[in-house]
Amino acid sequence: MTDLTLPADIKAMSFEDAMGELERIVRQLEDGKAKLDDAIGFYERGTLLKRHCEGKLREAQEKVDRITLGGDGTVAVEPARID
Repeated sequence: MTDLTLPADIKAMSFEDAMGELERIVRQLEDGKAKLDDAIGFYERGTLLKRHCEGKLREAQEKVDRITLGGDGTVAVEPARID
């Protein structure tokens, strides 16, 4: 899959649903019993799910970034510390 856009079914997933499917894919790949073509398909879908999860995490971080007001009146955003 060379298309950088996510399929509609993945876009519609919550973070938790995407992560759950990604975990199932990883287990299937680690099992080593999938045929090569199937394994490649799993890997490609896993890559898209990973990208979706990363995007959801970025969105969440942006929501919790703190807006600060400096002593001179300048406005800044202080990144959230999510460790």
